[in-house]
Amino acid sequence: MPKIPREPPILDPPIRLAVLASGNGSTLQNLIDRIAQGDLRASIVRLIASRGGIGAIDRARAAGIEVAIARRGPKGDVHTFSDSIFEHVRAGRADLVVLAGFLSLIEIPDDYQGKVINVHPSLIPAFCGHGFHGLAVHSAAIDRGVKVSGCTVHFADSTYDTGPIILQETVPVYDDDVPESLASRVVDAERRALPKAIELYAAGRLVVAGRRVLVKDSRTNFLSNS
Repeated sequence: MPKIPREPPILDPPIRLAVLASGNGSTLQNLIDRIAQGDLRASIVRLIASRGGIGAIDRARAAGIEVAIARRGPKGDVHTFSDSIFEHVRAGRADLVVLAGFLSLIEIPDDYQGKVINVHPSLIPAFCGHGFHGLAVHSAAIDRGVKVSGCTVHFADSTYDTGPIILQETVPVYDDDVPESLASRVVDAERRALPKAIELYAAGRLVVAGRRVLVKDSRTNFLSNS
């Protein structure tokens, strides 16, 4: 039998976000700025860092966002690490978890299936999976000779970059590009795409049908891919 599309929640008041980060927090800062400017109707209830001493922690504290650091068990113990993360997520009563430059593999528990999204700096399924992060992604794209790259926002599952795709945005790849110049254009695309995906989720417009994400028209019940 065909799978029945999973209807999304409609969230009102503003969606509550838990943001997970592993680095300097530029994606977190983009969300903070857009919320402050009134361009994104959301609140960030908690930053959960994969380790201490990262820039994302300073950015969160400067914005008055509560910070937690995930507890790690023995090396390679994904279960303990994930349990710690989602304890903090639940404590913040987050509606949606945003992986914002979060580099560690996690297991998503049943109560947060379909409630975790990730932004990746390539057009999945190209240049994704374990080890593809940061400039390594853009270096691989340039080496392969692609003419376009971009970013992908997708629902996360418990493996790297394999969850259903919500939306993608493309950018050109120029003949004289180096990884840093391509990365700059992709980051700009990420800064547009991730808030858009959050807004679609909050409005109840994302319907997961197998490996596809359908976008419900805001005026009717018609389902489209854009």
